Amino acid sequence: MEYKDYYQVLGVDRKASADEIKRQYRKLALKYHPDKNPDNPEAETRFKEINEAYEVLGDAEKRSKYDQLGSTYQDWERMGGQPGGFDWSQWGGGTSGGVRVEVGDLGEMFGGGFSDFFNAIFGGTGAQESSARSTASSRGRDIEQPIQITMQEAYAGTTRSFRRDGKTLEVTIPPGAKTGTKIRVSGKGESGQRQSGDLFLVVDIQPDARFKREGDDLHTEVEVDLYTAVLGGEVTIPTPGGDVVLTIPAGSQPDQSFRLKRRGMPKLRGKGQGDLYAHLDVKLPQDLTKKERELFESLSKERHK
Repeated sequence: MEYKDYYQVLGVDRKASADEIKRQYRKLALKYHPDKNPDNPEAETRFKEINEAYEVLGDAEKRSKYDQLGSTYQDWERMGGQPGGFDWSQWGGGTSGGVRVEVGDLGEMFGGGFSDFFNAIFGGTGAQESSARSTASSRGRDIEQPIQITMQEAYAGTTRSFRRDGKTLEVTIPPGAKTGTKIRVSGKGESGQRQSGDLFLVVDIQPDARFKREGDDLHTEVEVDLYTAVLGGEVTIPTPGGDVVLTIPAGSQPDQSFRLKRRGMPKLRGKGQGDLYAHLDVKLPQDLTKKERELFESLSKERHK
């Protein structure tokens, strides 16, 4: 049986924190999720490996046991241990706690559990064991599933449709959602003897080239030429609610910011709205003509009299 390096599978350092491991897991789960990779067996295999790795590294007890095994296995290799000769029997046996596949039940998706390595070290049959345990419990396990939306969708609110247990569900994501916002779908987690668990959609907002978000406020750069900055003028800037005309006062400076009240993100499940801050990006003229250079030199002399 081959040793599995779960840290390598997730692409994290062995000293990574629980939060770092969870963030990396969610990133990879989104990338290789079956909904994004239909009829792609390589993505399916990768997705299963990612979930198995997180089942171990995302659980403090399993991770501790795995780290002890890894240290022993590495020492054995350094002492000249040959492939197939490691004694796995001393590491057998399960640990407490249920399998926690956050982007769906692998047993349902692929009809299979975790690897022989996982089963030998931690016992059970991965996702199949999880299903058996949750059926025997009074309440089924909650499930988390990442879901990506755009900044514009976060501003206006949106819906997502997906299939679970053979049924199509439509979920509303309210205006003002942030990365990390959880949308609860009651009773759509794993089945239990008396009550099903819940499904939580974890929002991940894609980067927007126009805006940087800080809480409910937005920041954007507004490009203006030197003449507008010096003499004043008007410039059209985008906001999530539509374009607005911003008046630039004479003598405005590079990086000067202007606050547009209530042009930011709506407050999640609350009244009010954040602000939008427009930061000036003043572009200086290049490749001056002879006449333009003479005018700038004349202006410079006038300013330094």
